Amino acid sequence: MATWDDDEIAAVTVGDLQPYAVEVVLEEYNPAWPSWYAEEEAVIRAVLGAVALRIEHTGSTSVPGLAAKPLIDILLLVPDTADEAAYDPALEAAGYALRIRQPDWYQHRCLVRRLDTGASRYVNLHVLSPESGAPEIERILAFRDRLRTHDGDREYYERTKRELAQRDWKFVQHYANAKSAVIEEILGRALSG
Repeated sequence: MATWDDDEIAAVTVGDLQPYAVEVVLEEYNPAWPSWYAEEEAVIRAVLGAVALRIEHTGSTSVPGLAAKPLIDILLLVPDTADEAAYDPALEAAGYALRIRQPDWYQHRCLVRRLDTGASRYVNLHVLSPESGAPEIERILAFRDRLRTHDGDREYYERTKRELAQRDWKFVQHYANAKSAVIEEILGRALSG
Protein backbone atom coordinates (compact mmCIF):
# COMPACT_ATOMS: atom_id res chain seq x y z
CA MET A 1 0.00 0.00 0.00
CA ALA A 2 1.64 3.14 -1.27
CA THR A 3 2.34 6.25 0.76
CA TRP A 4 2.61 9.51 -1.15
CA ASP A 5 3.70 13.06 -0.44
CA ASP A 6 1.82 16.10 -1.84
CA ASP A 7 3.84 16.20 -5.10
CA GLU A 8 3.25 12.50 -5.72
CA ILE A 9 -0.48 12.91 -5.03
CA ALA A 10 -0.63 15.74 -7.56
CA ALA A 11 1.35 13.75 -10.14
CA VAL A 12 -1.07 10.80 -10.18
CA THR A 13 -4.31 12.80 -9.92
CA VAL A 14 -6.41 13.12 -13.06
CA GLY A 15 -8.14 16.51 -13.13
CA ASP A 16 -7.92 19.15 -10.43
CA LEU A 17 -6.43 18.12 -7.12
CA GLN A 18 -8.91 18.96 -4.40
CA PRO A 19 -7.83 19.20 -0.75
CA TYR A 20 -9.82 16.87 1.46
CA ALA A 21 -10.59 19.94 3.59
CA VAL A 22 -12.92 18.12 5.99
CA GLU A 23 -12.37 15.86 8.91
CA VAL A 24 -12.49 12.10 8.51
CA VAL A 25 -15.88 10.90 9.73
CA LEU A 26 -16.18 7.25 10.65
CA GLU A 27 -19.56 5.59 10.95
CA GLU A 28 -20.43 2.46 12.85
CA TYR A 29 -20.65 -0.59 10.60
CA ASN A 30 -23.71 -0.33 8.37
CA PRO A 31 -25.29 -3.65 7.35
CA ALA A 32 -26.41 -1.93 4.11
CA TRP A 33 -22.81 -1.63 2.87
CA PRO A 34 -22.69 -5.13 1.32
CA SER A 35 -25.87 -4.40 -0.65
CA TRP A 36 -24.41 -1.07 -1.80
CA TYR A 37 -21.40 -3.04 -3.04
CA ALA A 38 -23.64 -5.62 -4.76
CA GLU A 39 -25.45 -2.83 -6.62
CA GLU A 40 -22.14 -1.40 -7.82
CA GLU A 41 -20.83 -4.84 -8.79
CA ALA A 42 -23.95 -5.36 -10.93
CA VAL A 43 -23.39 -2.01 -12.68
CA ILE A 44 -19.73 -2.82 -13.36
CA ARG A 45 -20.51 -6.31 -14.68
CA ALA A 46 -23.29 -4.94 -16.88
CA VAL A 47 -21.09 -2.31 -18.54
CA LEU A 48 -17.85 -4.32 -18.77
CA GLY A 49 -18.98 -7.89 -19.38
CA ALA A 50 -16.00 -10.23 -19.81
CA VAL A 51 -13.51 -7.37 -19.37
CA ALA A 52 -14.28 -7.57 -15.64
CA LEU A 53 -12.18 -10.60 -14.71
CA ARG A 54 -12.86 -10.30 -10.98
CA ILE A 55 -14.65 -7.85 -8.71
CA GLU A 56 -14.16 -7.78 -4.92
CA HIS A 57 -15.56 -5.65 -2.10
CA THR A 58 -12.51 -4.39 -0.22
CA GLY A 59 -11.72 -1.67 2.27
CA SER A 60 -13.28 -1.16 5.67
CA THR A 61 -16.90 -1.36 4.50
CA SER A 62 -16.23 -4.96 3.46
CA VAL A 63 -15.46 -6.01 7.05
CA PRO A 64 -18.53 -6.74 9.21
CA GLY A 65 -18.37 -4.89 12.51
CA LEU A 66 -15.69 -2.40 11.46
CA ALA A 67 -16.38 1.34 11.65
CA ALA A 68 -15.59 3.08 8.38
CA LYS A 69 -16.03 6.10 6.19
CA PRO A 70 -19.22 5.38 4.19
CA LEU A 71 -17.15 4.76 1.08
CA ILE A 72 -17.37 1.51 -0.84
CA ASP A 73 -13.94 0.37 -2.06
CA ILE A 74 -14.04 -2.07 -4.93
CA LEU A 75 -11.19 -3.98 -6.54
CA LEU A 76 -11.69 -4.57 -10.27
CA LEU A 77 -9.35 -6.82 -12.21
CA VAL A 78 -9.14 -6.28 -15.96
CA PRO A 79 -6.80 -7.93 -18.51
CA ASP A 80 -4.58 -4.85 -18.91
CA THR A 81 -5.00 -1.80 -16.68
CA ALA A 82 -2.89 0.33 -19.03
CA ASP A 83 -5.45 -0.26 -21.79
CA GLU A 84 -7.89 2.32 -20.41
CA ALA A 85 -9.90 2.30 -23.66
CA ALA A 86 -11.02 -1.25 -22.83
CA TYR A 87 -12.84 -0.24 -19.64
CA ASP A 88 -12.77 3.50 -18.87
CA PRO A 89 -15.32 4.78 -21.44
CA ALA A 90 -17.92 2.21 -20.33
CA LEU A 91 -17.33 3.01 -16.65
CA GLU A 92 -17.47 6.76 -17.29
CA ALA A 93 -20.78 6.27 -19.12
CA ALA A 94 -22.02 4.54 -15.94
CA GLY A 95 -21.09 7.56 -13.82
CA TYR A 96 -17.51 6.80 -12.78
CA ALA A 97 -14.69 9.32 -13.26
CA LEU A 98 -11.00 8.48 -13.54
CA ARG A 99 -9.19 10.30 -10.71
CA ILE A 100 -5.88 8.47 -10.21
CA ARG A 101 -3.46 7.04 -12.76
CA GLN A 102 -0.35 5.36 -11.38
CA PRO A 103 1.66 3.73 -14.17
CA ASP A 104 4.64 3.24 -11.84
CA TRP A 105 2.64 1.44 -9.13
CA TYR A 106 1.23 -1.77 -10.61
CA GLN A 107 -0.49 0.29 -13.34
CA HIS A 108 -3.13 1.15 -10.71
CA ARG A 109 -6.11 3.27 -11.70
CA CYS A 110 -8.82 4.60 -9.40
CA LEU A 111 -12.21 5.76 -10.59
CA VAL A 112 -14.72 7.41 -8.30
CA ARG A 113 -18.47 7.64 -8.29
CA ARG A 114 -20.81 9.62 -6.10
CA LEU A 115 -24.45 8.65 -5.90
CA ASP A 116 -27.13 10.80 -4.34
CA THR A 117 -29.80 8.37 -3.23
CA GLY A 118 -31.23 10.37 -0.38
CA ALA A 119 -27.90 10.02 1.37
CA SER A 120 -24.68 10.48 -0.59
CA ARG A 121 -22.87 7.27 -1.39
CA TYR A 122 -19.27 7.23 -2.54
CA VAL A 123 -17.40 4.52 -4.42
CA ASN A 124 -13.67 4.13 -5.11
CA LEU A 125 -13.05 1.62 -7.90
CA HIS A 126 -9.44 0.40 -7.84
CA VAL A 127 -8.43 -1.16 -11.15
CA LEU A 128 -5.53 -3.59 -11.43
CA SER A 129 -4.61 -6.44 -13.74
CA PRO A 130 -3.64 -9.93 -12.53
CA GLU A 131 -0.26 -9.76 -14.25
CA SER A 132 1.03 -6.33 -13.23
CA GLY A 133 -0.84 -6.01 -9.93
CA ALA A 134 -0.52 -9.53 -8.50
CA PRO A 135 1.50 -8.59 -5.40
CA GLU A 136 -0.85 -5.76 -4.42
CA ILE A 137 -3.98 -7.81 -5.18
CA GLU A 138 -2.78 -10.49 -2.77
CA ARG A 139 -2.07 -7.88 -0.08
CA ILE A 140 -5.46 -6.14 -0.43
CA LEU A 141 -7.39 -9.40 -0.14
CA ALA A 142 -5.20 -10.80 2.64
CA PHE A 143 -5.70 -7.65 4.71
CA ARG A 144 -9.47 -7.70 4.23
CA ASP A 145 -9.70 -11.40 5.03
CA ARG A 146 -7.53 -11.02 8.14
CA LEU A 147 -9.80 -8.28 9.49
CA ARG A 148 -12.86 -10.40 8.75
CA THR A 149 -11.53 -13.36 10.71
CA HIS A 150 -9.41 -11.92 13.55
CA ASP A 151 -11.26 -9.80 16.10
CA GLY A 152 -8.08 -8.52 17.75
CA ASP A 153 -6.65 -7.15 14.50
CA ARG A 154 -10.01 -5.65 13.50
CA GLU A 155 -10.31 -3.90 16.88
CA TYR A 156 -6.68 -2.69 16.71
CA TYR A 157 -7.22 -1.28 13.22
CA GLU A 158 -10.46 0.43 14.26
CA ARG A 159 -8.78 2.04 17.29
CA THR A 160 -6.06 3.37 15.00
CA LYS A 161 -8.58 4.75 12.54
CA ARG A 162 -10.58 6.43 15.30
CA GLU A 163 -7.45 8.07 16.75
CA LEU A 164 -6.37 9.33 13.32
CA ALA A 165 -9.88 10.56 12.48
CA GLN A 166 -9.54 13.10 15.29
CA ARG A 167 -6.95 14.98 13.24
CA ASP A 168 -7.42 17.30 10.26
CA TRP A 169 -5.97 16.16 6.95
CA LYS A 170 -5.14 18.22 3.86
CA PHE A 171 -5.72 15.22 1.57
CA VAL A 172 -7.42 11.93 2.34
CA GLN A 173 -4.20 10.21 1.19
CA HIS A 174 -2.44 11.68 4.25
CA TYR A 175 -4.96 9.87 6.48
CA ALA A 176 -4.32 6.66 4.50
CA ASN A 177 -0.55 7.15 4.82
CA ALA A 178 -0.87 7.53 8.60
CA LYS A 179 -2.50 4.08 8.83
CA SER A 180 0.31 2.38 6.87
CA ALA A 181 2.41 1.11 9.77
CA VAL A 182 -0.59 -0.61 11.39
CA ILE A 183 -1.72 -2.03 8.05
CA GLU A 184 1.77 -3.44 7.43
CA GLU A 185 1.84 -4.96 10.91
CA ILE A 186 -1.52 -6.69 10.38
CA LEU A 187 -0.53 -7.73 6.87
CA GLY A 188 2.64 -9.30 8.23
CA ARG A 189 0.49 -11.58 10.37
CA ALA A 190 -1.92 -12.27 7.52
CA LEU A 191 0.78 -13.23 5.03
CA SER A 192 2.82 -15.30 7.48
CA GLY A 193 0.14 -17.88 7.85
